[in-house]
Amino acid sequence: MSNSVIIKVAVAAPLFSLFDYLPPDSASTAQLLPGCRVRVPFGRSKRIGIIWESCDHDDTAPPSHRLRAITEIIDATPLLDENERLFLSWCAGYYHHPIGEVVSAALPTRLRQSKQPCPTLEQGWRVAGKSISLHDFRNAPVQQRILQRLLDSTEGVSDKQLTTLDGDIRPALKRLQQKGAIERSNMAPVLTRPSSDKRVTLSQEQQKAVDAIHAANGFNTLLLDGITGSGKTEVYLHAADHAISRRLQVLVLVPEIALTPQLLRRFQRGIDGVVAVSHSALSSGNRERTWMQAQKGEADLLIGTRSAIFTPMPRLGLIIIDEEHDISFKQQEGFRYSARDLAVMKAKQRNIPIVLGSATPSLETLHNSLNERYQWLKLRQRAGKAKPPQIGLVDIRAQRLRAGICSDLIKSIREEIDKDHQVILFLNRRGYAPQLTCHACGWIAECNHCDARMTWHQKLQRLWCHHCGCQHAKPERCPDCGARESLIYQGQGTERVEEYLGEVFPDIPVIRIDRDSTRRKGSLEKALHQVNDSGACIMVGTQMLAKGHDFPRVTLVGILNADQGLLNPDFRSPERTAQLLVQVSGRAGRAEKPGKVLIQTRHPHNPLLKTLLHKGYEAFSREELAQRQHAQLPPFAHQALIRAEGTDSKQVQQFLQFAISRSPQLLPHIELWGPTPALIERKAGYYRWHLLLQTGNRQVLHQQLKEWLKWLRQQPQARRIRWSVDVDPVEIL
Repeated sequence: MSNSVIIKVAVAAPLFSLFDYLPPDSASTAQLLPGCRVRVPFGRSKRIGIIWESCDHDDTAPPSHRLRAITEIIDATPLLDENERLFLSWCAGYYHHPIGEVVSAALPTRLRQSKQPCPTLEQGWRVAGKSISLHDFRNAPVQQRILQRLLDSTEGVSDKQLTTLDGDIRPALKRLQQKGAIERSNMAPVLTRPSSDKRVTLSQEQQKAVDAIHAANGFNTLLLDGITGSGKTEVYLHAADHAISRRLQVLVLVPEIALTPQLLRRFQRGIDGVVAVSHSALSSGNRERTWMQAQKGEADLLIGTRSAIFTPMPRLGLIIIDEEHDISFKQQEGFRYSARDLAVMKAKQRNIPIVLGSATPSLETLHNSLNERYQWLKLRQRAGKAKPPQIGLVDIRAQRLRAGICSDLIKSIREEIDKDHQVILFLNRRGYAPQLTCHACGWIAECNHCDARMTWHQKLQRLWCHHCGCQHAKPERCPDCGARESLIYQGQGTERVEEYLGEVFPDIPVIRIDRDSTRRKGSLEKALHQVNDSGACIMVGTQMLAKGHDFPRVTLVGILNADQGLLNPDFRSPERTAQLLVQVSGRAGRAEKPGKVLIQTRHPHNPLLKTLLHKGYEAFSREELAQRQHAQLPPFAHQALIRAEGTDSKQVQQFLQFAISRSPQLLPHIELWGPTPALIERKAGYYRWHLLLQTGNRQVLHQQLKEWLKWLRQQPQARRIRWSVDVDPVEIL
């Protein structure tokens, strides 16, 4: 091939450009398709890249003799079509991140290498023996349930379909395989068809919302603002099924992996199409298989966490973001993107509607709705006969607490348990106690690598830093004064609450649901299965309990430490505290039984709490937006945060001071706040400092930020420490 053609390749490297290569001598133009992987020489090694475009050699390009040729063409057909390349290019530009690293983040792990894409056949199970008797497994009910499911299907059952069986079934599958009763099989993606008896009659509000989504032509952003228990998922189901009936694909994003199993079951039962799921808890092979199914158009609906926004879907016709307010949609390391914001841009580029759903919409989304940039759909009635819970404050200033629980709350728990109801106690703090201290001299167990205190975990018998992960045993005596019997625990976490409730209610199951208790695969499903199978029980948990779960028998929710979020200095703290309180409260009274919420506080006259209780979340949001506007904070301003860290605090500060030395020339219309230390300045041995950039004009921010970053990257100081840029940060402390 002639050297008059230059191939531009995206290579995963911390450099902000595409790389120019010559075509291999043996290749034809037809083989060098944009979106295909190639192997290229890069420095002294070889790397995998993606062909981005080809162009004619002109005077602006380097001379041909200085360019190297592509070593190998890996793909015969593109992995990324023009729509996806356009989208990823926009992502790299908006977040000021290297295009090659953005592309790498969008590909499954194996496809970042030279391996061929895996087949889209799903793995599953089928009966191996010709004469299997269920009676032989009467003493193993889980194995019996699995066999019954497999015997009902002549073609076998996929792993995804088996997830509809409650609990962790992996041990039972392993034992059945060892007995020779079942064996592995491969099968095509399974088409799910809703049963007619599964159809739910929509309320007037729900039908109005569904009609609005159906009527949305081209790009249109719709906020589905529905109180907890109002049936937002049913609206999603009808909107998705309508899109799939028109041979379009649907992308559904959720903030947490924990929400995917129940949502997967709802969509499998409610739509007519192939449903796939993608999140980081799946094996790399299963994630790649899902990616390829979506890319080939074989998956009609994809449910995933934030990284699923990069999954290619050629027939994409609708995007749904559930719990759009959740900060889990923001990637906090490396390529710092917001999946929610990228979803809006993807919908705009594809000219399709997008639905943002939440009971507590973010202030940015509400601001766009108030300005009529978004269409505002409201669901103000709970589905069926359920009524919103009654919410009350419990002033604990003069009360004695046991494990952080007052006597009034214990009395209310006992009343609900006696009625065979279920209770949730919410405490957003893991472990047994957040502090181990010496009663004699005041010593406090602190992390050696962070400016933070160690949390005591009773079940592990370890002190644990929740910031860097460092763990060690509890000292036998005080390291400072040497006293043996003076070490005491202060404060309480979910473990301590669980222990205390077990003593007060010894005959009632106490089920703890937090990151520690659900760390093992299948443990969350097992805990939720236990809740559904139990009569009266008490759930103790962190914010994992606040998001999207439906517990129809819960009639009381107790919030143990509402004040925790009221004292945070971050300007977003009131918004997040309000969202968390409303979301947790919404777990109560979701069926026919009335619900009650009790909020323990030492600040019963706090304006935030009073507004939430008496006027609701929308009124609080309007008040908070007015304060943000007065202070000129987002969404009335636009921000970028420079994060810098190093082992020498002074060197980090000097770098940021140097960075702002050219700000009058390169950032003339941007305010600079800082440099300031992070709230936890030292983390994992690194000192962290921040520099905040803010302006009222988004276009000005990006134009001037681009030139300033270009200058900064060229400076020798920029290569001596670790630093990154975070556009539209959600955490600035």
